[in-house]
Amino acid sequence: MPDSQPQQPHSSGAPGPSGSGPADDPGALLLCGARLTDGRTVDVRLGGGRIEAVGTAGSLTTHAARVDLDGYLLLPAAAEPHAHGDTALSADAVGPVSYDVPEVQRRATEAALLQLGHGATAVRSHVRIGDVQGLGPMEAVLQARRSLRGLVDMTAVAVPRLLTGVAGADGLAMLRDAVKMGASVVGGCPDLDPDPTGYTEAVLELAAEHGCPVDLHTDGDDPARLGRLAAMAGGLRAGVTIGPCGGLGRLPADVASRTAEQLAAAGVTVVCLPQGGCGSVERRRAAPIRLLRAAGVRVAAGSGAMRDVSNPVGRGDPLEAAYLLATGFRLRPEDAYGAVSGAARAAMGLPEVRVEAGFPAELLAVRGDRLAGALSLAYSRIVVHGGRVVARTSAVREYCDSAVAVALDLPRQGRSAGGGARASEG
Repeated sequence: MPDSQPQQPHSSGAPGPSGSGPADDPGALLLCGARLTDGRTVDVRLGGGRIEAVGTAGSLTTHAARVDLDGYLLLPAAAEPHAHGDTALSADAVGPVSYDVPEVQRRATEAALLQLGHGATAVRSHVRIGDVQGLGPMEAVLQARRSLRGLVDMTAVAVPRLLTGVAGADGLAMLRDAVKMGASVVGGCPDLDPDPTGYTEAVLELAAEHGCPVDLHTDGDDPARLGRLAAMAGGLRAGVTIGPCGGLGRLPADVASRTAEQLAAAGVTVVCLPQGGCGSVERRRAAPIRLLRAAGVRVAAGSGAMRDVSNPVGRGDPLEAAYLLATGFRLRPEDAYGAVSGAARAAMGLPEVRVEAGFPAELLAVRGDRLAGALSLAYSRIVVHGGRVVARTSAVREYCDSAVAVALDLPRQGRSAGGGARASEG
């Protein structure tokens, strides 16, 4: 489990003036003095899992707890559209990785809590089924989902290995069983099947039968196959997501552009992995994000591997993914963060979040006053899910006592002359 459990931030339950807000709501919460990306400083009142009101700082009161967000930037919460809970945190395993149900459940739970602490209040976890593990990993991730209810929303994607030919019959039967167990998304990696087009068709047909969304791993280096996918995906109302699609970047520009236009017309979302690939797709080149966006494709960003053999240092941090989009792909900070928040939520079929009355109370407060600075140095974070604080991370930075620290008034180790500790929160 994580090193520390989520802590409630300092708050006060003192009542406000009579008639100034909804009284006697035990779930109400007032976020005070938060800064928005448009520069305003506001109070935000939450209740019933939604944002009830947003007003200028000091204008809202309530008979419930208050959270001081002075010095914090308040954002719609992030979401993680491409996790691997069954393999997460397995890189340091001694010997073969265990897929016993209790061990997978432990890893999936810990990984989801780490991602929650980073600011992702919803996680879509791709889970391999079949081979010697059967449906055990799916059972484990679904158990983790139940144990995390109220903290983070987790959905499971069933990922069979083969779906065509004689060997594929067992995979197709297991995929159906996974949906009956509770997998809410069907997916897989058609690139690994002897008949990738047949694999894709089998997934889309089963998804249409059960009304499930589709989320496929693919390198995306075959434009004809992607064109076929786009033609079939247009009729699937639950939505189709593919990724990480690094192979699109290896195609000639005109071919990649035509393919992107087909995906856009079909409403297919691409989830890129700025930190690299994952276990199902080994190639590390990232998707051509600017080309896809120019064609009108919705592009979301995920983290992929999280400290497994595919990437033993993966962080599972959506703000890191946004940082990489801003630095490596020259996206504006607003667009980069949108890829891990609004676009990610849309890819997962979740309702839109804005810091406005009536929207879901899924929020992330990060230390800082501008989005660019938050993507650069967002160490301290407060996470709100369902209208309550579910995670808090505080980072304190100090410097040794020296002439330059005194001259620049930097936070110093130890205590100041007045007896108070001097530190800054980052």
